[in-house]
Amino acid sequence: MTRHNDLTTPRQARRIGVHYDPEAFGQFSETIARTLGTARFLVWQTAFVVVWIILNVASAVLRWDKYPFILLNLFFSTQAAYAAPLILLAQNRQEQRDRVQTDNDRHVAERTQADTEFLAREIASIRLSLGDVATGTDVADHIDRLVDAIERISVRLGELEVHGAPHDPLDQPRYDA
Repeated sequence: MTRHNDLTTPRQARRIGVHYDPEAFGQFSETIARTLGTARFLVWQTAFVVVWIILNVASAVLRWDKYPFILLNLFFSTQAAYAAPLILLAQNRQEQRDRVQTDNDRHVAERTQADTEFLAREIASIRLSLGDVATGTDVADHIDRLVDAIERISVRLGELEVHGAPHDPLDQPRYDA
């Protein structure tokens, strides 16, 4: 008996039995389930049964399975005994894939909803910020008012010149005290 120097992990018991790759076996079961679920398989199986019955009824020399066709029934029972668990295994694997896909879809939907809500908040804040910004119409109105005010001032200055008052405040005499 050999001793292991590494005592940090317990010794594993030897397993007796059949060892197989679950993924490979799952893919095999899905292949069988896909084959059994086709019209082609049903046609071939029907042709097989018809040939079996014709050979066992019509030909006395080739008769290996007499009328109640017990061997044929045994064949179908064996087929059903293996087909049902393989189909269930394939359905379970598909259900697991569907569950993972549903979880992924749920996460994507949550992220999309969060992004949409974020963008809606950003658009609302931009709209609030733009509410204080002057538009082209606002600026044009202000310019029109300023032009009117300048025209009134210019008219007023013209009236003051007519009455002899200097119009330039720098031309006025300075009085130093």
